[in-house]
Amino acid sequence: MKTLLSALILSLLSSATMAIEEPAYTVVRQLDGVEVRQYAPYVVAQVLVPGPADEAGSQAFPILAGYIFGKNKGERRFDMTAPVTQTAAPVKMEMTAPVTQAPAPGGFVVQFVLPRRVTLASAPEPLDARVELREMPGRQVAVIRYSGFWSQSNHDEQLGRLQAALRAAGLPWTGEPTLSRYNPPITPPFLRRNEIWLNLAASAAGVTAR
Repeated sequence: MKTLLSALILSLLSSATMAIEEPAYTVVRQLDGVEVRQYAPYVVAQVLVPGPADEAGSQAFPILAGYIFGKNKGERRFDMTAPVTQTAAPVKMEMTAPVTQAPAPGGFVVQFVLPRRVTLASAPEPLDARVELREMPGRQVAVIRYSGFWSQSNHDEQLGRLQAALRAAGLPWTGEPTLSRYNPPITPPFLRRNEIWLNLAASAAGVTAR
């Protein structure tokens, strides 16, 4: 009975994860353990927090959750989506890519993706001045996926694999790496979906079409 209950819980967790809405994308190329994706534009709610990296998510979550659960003009509520991204912010707030797992002078930008039906014009204004709304542009992103809890060593290993695959394929990237997380904290480590993203440089667009 205990084994059956555990299997049921894991099945429900897996189903719930699959049902969560993500930004629209198409896979344009497969490399060695790496996907190159073309993302459509999407809207995020984001906040800048001081970090460090392993605490940035917990610092940002109550602020961003407040916005999507009704702390906005009109008290609109949104369904949770995925991923939640975390970005090392430069000193100037001119972010072009989500997330990294390394300290930066500007702190960390954490983003919640809003549902696809929401545009920058239709999104309600936040009541918390720390929350900023932003449209992420359409772009090509190289992605490596892995499971387990986050650690600096695991992140560095996966980032190294991603960068090596891009170098081998002759695909230049730009900006900081992005950590994207797709699962709630209760998800067992082996079922977790973590991804590292690297924005591809504009010069790589023709190469990915091969």
